[in-house]
Amino acid sequence: MSGISDGARRRPAPSLRPYVRGYDGYRLTGFAPGTHLGLPSPDLTVVLTIGAPLELARAAAPGQGPGRFGALASGLATTAVTIAHDGNQHGIQLALTPAGARVLLGVPAGALGAWVVDLEDVLGAAARELGERIAATEGWESRFRVLDEVLGRRLATERGEIDPHLRHAWRRLQDPCAPGLRVTDLADEIGWSRRHLNARFTAEFGVGPKEAARVVRFDRSRRLLRRPGPHVLADVAARSGFYDQAHLAREWRAIAGVPPSRWLRDEQFPIVQDGDPAVDEHWQT
Repeated sequence: MSGISDGARRRPAPSLRPYVRGYDGYRLTGFAPGTHLGLPSPDLTVVLTIGAPLELARAAAPGQGPGRFGALASGLATTAVTIAHDGNQHGIQLALTPAGARVLLGVPAGALGAWVVDLEDVLGAAARELGERIAATEGWESRFRVLDEVLGRRLATERGEIDPHLRHAWRRLQDPCAPGLRVTDLADEIGWSRRHLNARFTAEFGVGPKEAARVVRFDRSRRLLRRPGPHVLADVAARSGFYDQAHLAREWRAIAGVPPSRWLRDEQFPIVQDGDPAVDEHWQT
C-alpha cells in the first residue's frame, strides 16, 4: 500500500527559540497498519494529535504500560518507544530543549525521566486550549501561530533556571567537535567530582552524562542516515563519533532494537522530525 504524507515545519517565534527547537506538522494517510519506532533524541517531545489519539504500544520507561494520548509530553530516554498505527497519523510534534521543560512545562526534564505523560499533567489548562484551538484551525501556519501565542503566554508567566555548570555540561556533550569527551574530563572542566556531576546531571536531565552522550551520538547517526542518497555505514559511524561500524551496529541494536539497515528498510512512515527545524519548509511525498 502506498501512503501519502504532507506537512510543514518551522521554528517558533524568536522568544521561544531557546526553549523549542521546532514545530513539525504531519499528516500521514493510506499507509499499511503497523508500528513505528519513536527513537531517542536529545530533545524532549511534545505531541498534539489532530483527530485520533496516539497509541503507545511499548514505552521506554520501566513500568509504564501501553496507553492512548490526545496530547503528550515525554522526557529523555535511552531506548525507543513503539507506536501502533492504523496507517494514518495527524498532528504536530514539538522538540523542546531541557530549558524548555523548565520554562514551558514547569518541571526539569529529570522529573519526567523516560515517561510519557498526558500534556495536561504538566501544561494544565494551556494544553486543553492548544488541543481545542489547533483542532479547530485549518492550515499549518495558522496552527503554528496558535502555538506561538499560547506558549508565548506561558513563557511570560513561567520561570526556571538550569544551573550554569549543567548548562555547560549539556552543551559540551552535544559539541560535534568533542565526540569522545570523557565524563571525568567534563567534571574537571566545571570543577566538580564525577560523582557530583553524575548526580546533579541525572536529577536535571533524567539521564546521566554518559547516557546523554550515547543518545547524542545515536541521534547524529540517525539524522545522517535519513539524508537522501546511499549511505556507507563506516562513514556514518566515523562522522557520528562511533569507534567503528561494529560499534554503530551494537548501539543501534541496544537503543533502537534493530540494526540501522533494517530500520531504514522497514520504517514506512516519513520521519518528519528528522528535518532541519531552522528552515521553514513545506513538504509532500
